[in-house]
Amino acid sequence: MTHRLHLVFGGELVDPESTTFRDTNALDIIGIFPNYDLAHAAWKNAAQRTVDNAHMRYFIADLHKLRDKPSASDPDMLAASLLSDS
Repeated sequence: MTHRLHLVFGGELVDPESTTFRDTNALDIIGIFPNYDLAHAAWKNAAQRTVDNAHMRYFIADLHKLRDKPSASDPDMLAASLLSDS
């Protein structure tokens, strides 16, 4: 059985229109979850706690995409996996 791990994390952004963190040492790591549904619930909870701060953003990162690298023989899939925005 393949685990589709997801990391939920967030922090304060320099500008709400970007994804550049103000201080990477102050990132809020919510946790690693075994499926998207649990990760989404954790993301939603964290995002709702900080709704009054427009600079705070939380993200869900697909860790399984890092682990399950596409074959180098398929350059389109390789490029897509490197550029995907989770």
